[in-house]
This record gives sequence, C-alpha cells and structure tokens, in this order.
Amino acid sequence: MAVLKKKYLKPFKNWFVIILVGFAIWMVFFDANSWFIHNELNNDIEALEAEKDYYEREIKKDKEAINNLQTEEGLEKFAREEYYMKRENEEIYIIEYEDSLKVKEDE
Repeated sequence: MAVLKKKYLKPFKNWFVIILVGFAIWMVFFDANSWFIHNELNNDIEALEAEKDYYEREIKKDKEAINNLQTEEGLEKFAREEYYMKRENEEIYIIEYEDSLKVKEDE
C-alpha cells in the first residue's frame, strides 16, 4: 500500500505539477471565465439563435400577409373571413359545429 501511494504521489512532489494542477482547477471551477460559465453562455447563445430564427420566420409570414392585404382580392377575403362582411344582396350563413362552441362549465 505504501509503495502504491509513493508511485502515484511522486509527480505531486514537483512544484511545477502542483502549480499546473492548481491553475487547471482554478480555471475550470473558480475563475470568472470558467468552463461552466462558458458552457452556460453557449447554451444562451443557442437559445437566442433559435429565437432569432423563429422571429425571422414570423416576419416573413407577416410580410406575406401584408402583401396579400394590399391586393383587392386579399383584402376582400380578409374582411369576409374575419369580420363577416358581405356584398349587397348577399346572404351569409355561419355554420358552427357543436364541438367548436364555447360551453359554460357551470351547466
């Protein structure tokens, strides 16, 4: 057992090795630029890039919707679907299915 301890502890008698191990431990765990902080910041960057991609897709969809609303047909379609507008001498029937109706929870 004593021989085994001497074998593994021999490199730690050198001052350079002790300083190097101490420096490595300090940089990995305790420093302001430690590995843990870098890992956390990299995760934040990935999340922000995913959010950026989402907003770019949403901007693209909104631009397409704006372009559709700038045409006469697109504007008429939007008015009919969202505000139930109609032309003169025209009837509109709104069909609601039973599963799409809002039901009060008290009943």
